[in-house]
Amino acid sequence: MAGRPKIFDEQEAIQKATEVFRNKGYDTASADELLNAMGIGKGSFYLAFKGGKQELYVRSIKQFAESFNRKITEAVEKSEDQIEFIRQFFLTLANAEDCDIDRGCYLGNALVQLSEKDEDIKKITAELLKGLQNIFAKAIKKAQEKKQLNTHKDPEILAWHLTNLWNGIHVTRRMESSPEILRAMIEMNLTLLK
Repeated sequence: MAGRPKIFDEQEAIQKATEVFRNKGYDTASADELLNAMGIGKGSFYLAFKGGKQELYVRSIKQFAESFNRKITEAVEKSEDQIEFIRQFFLTLANAEDCDIDRGCYLGNALVQLSEKDEDIKKITAELLKGLQNIFAKAIKKAQEKKQLNTHKDPEILAWHLTNLWNGIHVTRRMESSPEILRAMIEMNLTLLK
């Protein structure tokens, strides 16, 4: 016997759970809040997520990371000036009041809060950072080839610098919320892209 068929869309349910995790955090999101948001009962939940809340959270981060990387890759590739796109991507972080998919702060927060506590989360966030680094490196190399950048620094190292900046902004935002300070810090770091 194969068991009861699923009567809900797992990806949609995970996306709804992601909203709860983003707003409440992993530790404070209750099972009832997650089930209500997902629109499923306990039985269906445990059939789909045998590892419970922890498995749901890991799958939430993974789904969010895949979507984030896909959106950033598409946006960079469609941009006429990829370096300017990257600059604007970072500068919007200074003014971000909420956590949305375009800025990726859900992932940044997961990296800061839980990556050292759980190997699956650590692996997913490491893959995200490597994915971001690859996106940045490809754009930098292309811009160097087209003589759109004066710097001859290694695109891989520049891309890791940007990835570190992205990661660092999410840490710094926990202590400093001033858009002016964040913007000045970001602009200083982006002087490497000239």
